Amino acid sequence: MSNPYDLVVRAESVFVDGAWRAAAVAVRDGVVAAIAEYDEEIPAHQVVTLPEGQVLVPGIVDTHVHVNEPGRTDWEGFDTGTRAAAAGGVTTIVDMPLNSIPPTTTVEALELKRTAAAPQARVDVGFWGGAIPSSLGALEPLWKEGVFGFKCFLSPSGVDEFPHLDTEQLNAALAEIAGFGGLLIVHAEDPDVLDAATSASHGGPGYLDFIASRPELSEEDAIAHVIAGVRATGARAHILHLSSARALDALRAAKAEGLPLTAETCPHYLSFSAEHIPDGATQYKCCPPIRDEANRDLLWEGLVDGTIDLIASDHSPSTAELKFAGSGDFAEAWGGISGLQLSFPAVWTAARERGIPLERVLGWMAVNTAALVGLGTKGAIAVGGDADLVAFAPEETFVVAADALAHKNKVSAYDGSTLHGVVHTTWLAGEVVHVVGDRPGAPERVPSGRLLTRTDAGPEARSTE
Repeated sequence: MSNPYDLVVRAESVFVDGAWRAAAVAVRDGVVAAIAEYDEEIPAHQVVTLPEGQVLVPGIVDTHVHVNEPGRTDWEGFDTGTRAAAAGGVTTIVDMPLNSIPPTTTVEALELKRTAAAPQARVDVGFWGGAIPSSLGALEPLWKEGVFGFKCFLSPSGVDEFPHLDTEQLNAALAEIAGFGGLLIVHAEDPDVLDAATSASHGGPGYLDFIASRPELSEEDAIAHVIAGVRATGARAHILHLSSARALDALRAAKAEGLPLTAETCPHYLSFSAEHIPDGATQYKCCPPIRDEANRDLLWEGLVDGTIDLIASDHSPSTAELKFAGSGDFAEAWGGISGLQLSFPAVWTAARERGIPLERVLGWMAVNTAALVGLGTKGAIAVGGDADLVAFAPEETFVVAADALAHKNKVSAYDGSTLHGVVHTTWLAGEVVHVVGDRPGAPERVPSGRLLTRTDAGPEARSTE
């Protein structure tokens, strides 16, 4: 063999250029070097042929993950978080700036994040910066250091070290970010609406009472503020974790106007509905909340028609003590769904039930997420792209056992659910980072994830890759 490839993966169904075909994907130096016919003779150090029932797809790119390290590593951490990602077919995550201490609102805090992640990351990791009142006017240094954009809250975040922006501060952040071509990603709930609703609610175990404390109007009003700010400044903005379908018309109109606005929803909003959430089941608590079945149907319609651009996990874990604080009182329990490892099969399961093909799911969870953050070598199987690959069995099922998940805290809203789609093997840059059935005691793989920065960032930032 002369100059053999490092790896060749053959499959009867490979997702290439938006379609399925039989192919052999050849990898050299972590990059897809060639895509050949399935039965073509290709010299390689390792050849893997996927069995019947498995398809080869690009690694999922999850742009909304709370790793929480440093500072709240008992909630998750880069070791367990990236193990869970690899087990779920997720090869790239972008880490949120809050729930870690300090939050990623300064260059110094970003360096602490990178120092924590570098020796532990089992998938590639990028970072969001944070826009809080004290960081306004000083966002550009973080941008130059390679963060992918800036997260802000329009209502209290739940942690004191990451305060929210009022409307005037939102507009100031948008104007500042427009000045250097950045991106603002927004937790869009209006605090005045929330305050009025909360004052009328007394907490407790009732799930419908919890929904009433975070009404759809809170999302509608906050998104209207974002749209107005984008229109005034020209800044790019992205609406996070959309739960209310009542905001879809405003998003459609903004896009029709040509405003640079995108939106995401999350697996839990597409998988669950209020009608099936028992009172006191705080493992389902998230903000904004999971709403009713009719709302869920409209979110799916918004995805299919392109109003909603992508799906990201919003993996927001905590300790079991916090998640079940108050013994079923939704006002006391921590809000957040821990779903990183299950996001891909959960969305596929729900899409499959609706007759939506797997290629649409890959568009929402790999292609479009990579595009949001400008990772041109991610989200697709293409010559010259990163060899982040997943052997996926779409028709196989498994029953979720929370205790078996790689997440640090074994709490899951999906516990006991039967999901379609088994991730058999995950490759990161052509190296295996997960094989189904991996158990404690199996040979330990050396963490090989890279720390990612924007491709247009300065040389100082790129040197961390």
